[in-house]
Amino acid sequence: MLAPNKIYCGDSRELLKQIEPDSLALSFWSPPYFLGKDYEQGVTYQQWQDMLKEIITLHYNILKPGGFMVINIADILAFQDEKMPRIQADNPSNKKCAVTRQMVLEAKQLHPEYNRDQLAAFLHCSEQTIDRRLNGNNIRGGKHAVGTHVKLVGGQLEEYAYEAGLYLYDKRIWMKDPAWANSKWTTSTLKAVSETEDLYVFWKPGTYTVNRDRLTPEEWKEWGLRQVWNIPSVRANDIHQAMFPIELAFRVIRLYTDEGDVILDPFLGSGTTALAAIEAKRQYIGIELMPQYAELAKRRVAEMENTPKLAFA
Repeated sequence: MLAPNKIYCGDSRELLKQIEPDSLALSFWSPPYFLGKDYEQGVTYQQWQDMLKEIITLHYNILKPGGFMVINIADILAFQDEKMPRIQADNPSNKKCAVTRQMVLEAKQLHPEYNRDQLAAFLHCSEQTIDRRLNGNNIRGGKHAVGTHVKLVGGQLEEYAYEAGLYLYDKRIWMKDPAWANSKWTTSTLKAVSETEDLYVFWKPGTYTVNRDRLTPEEWKEWGLRQVWNIPSVRANDIHQAMFPIELAFRVIRLYTDEGDVILDPFLGSGTTALAAIEAKRQYIGIELMPQYAELAKRRVAEMENTPKLAFA
């Protein structure tokens, strides 16, 4: 069995089977979001779904009755779909040439025998402009790019959990900084900049404890009873591509567990959940697939244990 307060390198789909049954008060994790990160290369959407379903299913056996599984995830904002029409938007402000589609159509009506080159000469523009106005090649990502749309993921998580015997108990929203770097399409569409992620709270049937002493009265008022949590994003993902703030993990751990409880993160990454568990006087089990990140997490935990409060420095 996996011992608490250690970090293990390997595939969670195998290592979760080695956790003592009915031992975890909480599992808090943020899986890959299927956004094309380096560690997701070569993974198909179906494989990603299968992985999530298997991980969720394995949680039923290891959570305590009354325990919680909290998944931090975001919807896929640019889900590639071969069936999606490629023409996305018309953005006049980005057009360097004043020639409009209507002007081209009127020229074609006036001179039906003109080819594209002759139309371009007549309208004093390039032949590429004629092609763009007629065929609508103002496509995000390029003329041959696959179309994209928003793909919701919460319903899938609920389905997988329900089939495993876990129930959606609550949902919270992490209000973070606007993710401008991940929302380049806002200049060429009407889409909003990404500013939130979701926390899906699943419950394993059994008695759970509502302990008002876990938080101060001010904390209950500010965030314990509030659905929307305003927490700044990590300033720089310089040691890992997808870090979440330690305050996010710290709140989840303190809200759903008591001191001494065991917390699991099966996608430990840089070790944030383990650091928050130590800060909150809980035990932890961390699992990370990639060796370089497992070693990074171990170093950060060692620094935390040798330098109290480092996690919030």
